[in-house]
Amino acid sequence: MEVAVLVYDGVFDSGLAAILDVLDGANAMGQELDKPPAWNVTTIGAARQVRTAAGHLVAAESLACARTADLLIVPALAERRPTALLDHVGGDTLLPVREQIAEARERGTAIASACTGTFLLAEAGILDGLRATTSWWLAPVFRSRYPKVRVDQSRMVVTCDTVTTAGAAFGHVDLALAIVRTSSPALADLVARYLVVDERPSQSAYTIASALAQNDPIVASFERWARERLADPIGISDAAKAIGVSNRTLQRAVQRTLGSSPVRFIQDLRVERASHLLRTTDMSLEVIAKKVGYEHANTLRVLLRQRTGKTTTALRAAHRDPSGGHAT
Repeated sequence: MEVAVLVYDGVFDSGLAAILDVLDGANAMGQELDKPPAWNVTTIGAARQVRTAAGHLVAAESLACARTADLLIVPALAERRPTALLDHVGGDTLLPVREQIAEARERGTAIASACTGTFLLAEAGILDGLRATTSWWLAPVFRSRYPKVRVDQSRMVVTCDTVTTAGAAFGHVDLALAIVRTSSPALADLVARYLVVDERPSQSAYTIASALAQNDPIVASFERWARERLADPIGISDAAKAIGVSNRTLQRAVQRTLGSSPVRFIQDLRVERASHLLRTTDMSLEVIAKKVGYEHANTLRVLLRQRTGKTTTALRAAHRDPSGGHAT
C-alpha cells in the first residue's frame, strides 16, 4: 500500500512519530513473518522542509506524490486552544493542506487523521454526513463548527466510508494500529505487544465530564446541580426547573454540547464518581453503587464496563501496588 503522510509547519511531533514508527515496525515485523513490507510510506508537504511544533525539521517530498497514494494520513496540528485552533485550520497558511485533503477525497483515496487533524478534514468538507471522532475535550467545539458531521466522541477510532478518524493526541498510535489491522489483525496485535500498547476502543475512560460541561453555561449549571444529588433519584424536569430553564432547553443544550441526552450525562457523572471511589477506597461495589444512585451493583458494573472498557477489578488495581496497598 502506498501511504502519503501529509506534514506541515506546526505538526504535532509525537503524532507524526507514532504513525511513522508503528507502520515501520509493522513492516519490519511482517518481514520476520515472511511477509513483504505492506506499507510504503512517503512524507509529503507543500515545502521541501517543514518545522514541527517542537522545532524539528522534517524533509518532505512533493505533494504530487499524493496522487498515487492509496492512503493519505494527516497528523494533528499542535494546538489545543479552541479559538486558535479554528483560526489556524481555517486560515490561509493551511489552505494547501485542506486542498490536498479535498483532492484526495475526490480521487477516492482513503484518508486518516487523529486529534486536531480531524478539524482539517472537517474544514476541507470531507466529513460532512459521515461518522467521525476527535479529541474528546474538543468535541463540543467540533460539533458546533461542523454540524453536518456525526461526532462520536466516545470512540477511539471510527471508520466511515474510507475515512478513519481517531481521538486525542496519542490516539495516533491507535490510528496507526487500526491501519495495520485492516491488512493483518495478527500483525497489529504483534506490533501492539512489542510497543506495549493496550487496546483502547473508547475515549470514555479518559473523558472529564466537567471539562465538557463548561462549554455551555446551561450544561455547566446542570452538571453542578446533578453532582450534588448523584446518590438520589434525579428527574430531568426537576433539574431544568432548578436551574431556571425549560425541559426542552436543557435537552437541546446537552445534545448540542455533549452529543448525548441529560440522562446519559448523569450516567457518565455517576460512572466517573464510581470509578474514582473504586480506585481510591476499599468500599465494596454494592456500597459504591448506592452512593452514586444505583440500587443494584450489577447495573453499575455493566455501566463501568461499557464506559471505561475495564472491569471493576482492573479499576481497583489501577492505583494500587502489588501488595494491595494504595500507590503513593
